[in-house]
Amino acid sequence: MSADHARYHRQTLLPAIGAEGQRQLGEAHVLIVGSGALGCVIADALTRAGVGRITIVDRDVVEITNLQRQILFDESDVDAGTPKAIAAATRLRAINGAIEIIAHVDDFNHRNAERLLGDADVIVDGLDNFQTRYILNDLAVERGVAYIYGGAVATGGVSLPVLPHADVRMAAPPRRLTWTDAQSTPCLRCVFPEAPPPGTTPTCDTAGVLGPLVMTIGAHQATQTLKLLTGNIDALDRRLLSIDVWSNEWRRFDVSGARRDARAACPCCVEGRFEHLDGSAAGAAITLCGRNAVQMTGAAETSALDLDAAAARLASHGSFHANDFLLRGVFRDERGPDGDAIELTLFSNGRAIIKGTTEPELARSIYARYVGI
Repeated sequence: MSADHARYHRQTLLPAIGAEGQRQLGEAHVLIVGSGALGCVIADALTRAGVGRITIVDRDVVEITNLQRQILFDESDVDAGTPKAIAAATRLRAINGAIEIIAHVDDFNHRNAERLLGDADVIVDGLDNFQTRYILNDLAVERGVAYIYGGAVATGGVSLPVLPHADVRMAAPPRRLTWTDAQSTPCLRCVFPEAPPPGTTPTCDTAGVLGPLVMTIGAHQATQTLKLLTGNIDALDRRLLSIDVWSNEWRRFDVSGARRDARAACPCCVEGRFEHLDGSAAGAAITLCGRNAVQMTGAAETSALDLDAAAARLASHGSFHANDFLLRGVFRDERGPDGDAIELTLFSNGRAIIKGTTEPELARSIYARYVGI
């Protein structure tokens, strides 16, 4: 028995997968955007299942509060200030050295979305904000790529698959994974036309989050992905799954008519407008969900920022340290509206996370004064 056969033997015993399904998994490429709680669970499951190539994109670093539910990280990652994508990739390579793990320490946005997608067969959602989810949705619809949406907070979570219709798909090279129009589904904006206003929905910081909930939703997303990649399209759960693991409520909503029955035609999958992907709906400042922080991006990305030099320039304003991936520190005299010290995390492409405020105006001011690009 070969090493590969032995590794996946219990999986290939399943009639829906078998040797052919395992071969398909080995040839597949999955893009996971966000390697927080959901992303960790999804990436772990797909790595163990033998998906041949996994690309992980995450903009953040590991913090102590992550360890309660983000299963790929440990205290050494916190102490080192390791970016989540790097820490996740290191752990995943130790689990399965026979597959390819690609890590990008970056914000997933309209400027890099198509490049980071590459030839991926499925996009899987490990995010915590609708602004970026709408970029994923636009990208999936325009490129004809399957997208698995998921979210979790407190004790409740949701998941939904998106298999775009071909109506507005741009001309592009055929992808390995295909489906019929009858197997297509409404897109995310058919079901959720607008993002909820800031402050109107619970977050992990305001409502908490139960670790096993994340594992439940992430496992569902991973299972949906495995069905797609092994050609079991008809086995996909096309309904909107909504669960509360504490009250033991599991509901599935039929959303198959959302595209047809929308009062106004879906701007994305019906009208073919991709304002999130083309940047017309993008902003330079994004308040991060439940983080008391704002992400700032410059007018143009750069890969030439000298983080050591930046740390030296900021030394008189507080305590700042740089590593190979980022600069991090706390300003001595800058305070947020609630009196919290302002923290800065700066990446080499000019992207910054300013913690201690949820006010974009203050974040822009600090960014302009101390980053200046």
